[in-house]
Amino acid sequence: MTLIIAGERSGVGKTTMTLALLAALKGQGFNTQSFKVGPDYIDPMFHQYITGKPCYNLDPILTSEDYVKSCFYHHTQTASYSLIEGVMGLFDGIPDLNTKIPIASTAHIANLLNIPILLVIDCRKLSSSIAAIVHGFTTFNSSLKFAGLVLNRVASDRHLELLKNALEPLNIPILGILRTEDNIMLPDRHLGLVPADELPQIDTILNQLAELGKRCFNWEKLKPLLQTETINITENNDSRYSDNIPVKIAVAKDAAFNFYYPDNLEKLQACGAELVFWSPLQDPQIPPGVQGLYFGGGFPEVFAEKLSQNTSLLQSVKAAILAGMPTYAECGGLMYLCEKIIDFDQKNWSMVGIIPTTVVMGKRLKLGYYQAEILRDTPLFKKGKTIRGHEFHRSELQTQSTAPIYEMQRFKTIQLPEKHLEGWGHLPNLHASYFHLNWGDNLDIPIRFLHYCHKSFLRMRPN
Repeated sequence: MTLIIAGERSGVGKTTMTLALLAALKGQGFNTQSFKVGPDYIDPMFHQYITGKPCYNLDPILTSEDYVKSCFYHHTQTASYSLIEGVMGLFDGIPDLNTKIPIASTAHIANLLNIPILLVIDCRKLSSSIAAIVHGFTTFNSSLKFAGLVLNRVASDRHLELLKNALEPLNIPILGILRTEDNIMLPDRHLGLVPADELPQIDTILNQLAELGKRCFNWEKLKPLLQTETINITENNDSRYSDNIPVKIAVAKDAAFNFYYPDNLEKLQACGAELVFWSPLQDPQIPPGVQGLYFGGGFPEVFAEKLSQNTSLLQSVKAAILAGMPTYAECGGLMYLCEKIIDFDQKNWSMVGIIPTTVVMGKRLKLGYYQAEILRDTPLFKKGKTIRGHEFHRSELQTQSTAPIYEMQRFKTIQLPEKHLEGWGHLPNLHASYFHLNWGDNLDIPIRFLHYCHKSFLRMRPN
């Protein structure tokens, strides 16, 4: 059994509840596996900081329903306890005309995996009306199971009494009660929470959350719900794994570049790649002996000054790409490969200069799922394929691409979706885009990239 932590809307405290539960379990020495619904990178970093294990995203749009199930069942088998953090409100997702459960919503994942929901309610400015809210959520779709409630931001004993009296006729267990905690704050910025590795006070915060989790939840009832079940699962014996392509891939990994789905990295390794992690903030050149470059997303705009000051590394990256080294750059990686970044303070910072345009930070957040047709062959794709991904950024490029990779449109919108061009493939060895991809069980992507890297290495190698 596993619980999925859901909210009646965004901002009710799902992440705080999840981290408090994970920290409390960690404090008791339990091996715990966590998951996150949707295309989130930052919340999973906090999960991993606590558990010491990768947090896996469950996203049926970016991957598939079958992959969500196989990913969940596979990774829960190595843990004693597990839980899933939901996304937005319980029923917030992409509307599906055939069902009352929106696609990629927390409800969708709960229904798909047949696991109970722990519903978090923000009790500020609520008393007896809480019963109507809870009744609505728990009866809206009869296929969903509810384990109980967490009452968050309870103001006083009198407030709690009013809430309990209102909820009593519904006969739904209250498994957690949290008072207003102004002293536990996770700072945020333009893309959400500040990542765990950037917070010098992170251990203090997590100790507070662990204590909160220990005293505020009904562990006698929760523990059996969080225990994982042993399930007979069929391992993926895809014969393509046996290709075992021995390629070294340099993966940029530091405070500026840390948006990676663990699935992508693990698929590369399963196909034979050796991943060499390095820091564009600190290292004077790319790692020696590598045959490909992988730049994930992150916060190059926050660290633009320091990135621009590492001139030897900028020259090293540019020389490698111009010499033909296959390079995959997502979002923040794309920004790093441009000529300049103009940050939120309108300051200019020089970057690698492989992509002939400037990045400008702005106030508008571009966020959403997209479907894209591949317009040209790249190190990752053949022309003509159709894929799904998501965008999540507050920057724009000053120049349109001269060699776009994708023709993109919103995924499943009610109105006829407008199409636009995206990505930079003006060099045959470059795949750079704002488009985030979770490869899921699509082995064609890592295999093509590794084969491309291997062939390019043989061509570039001195005779």
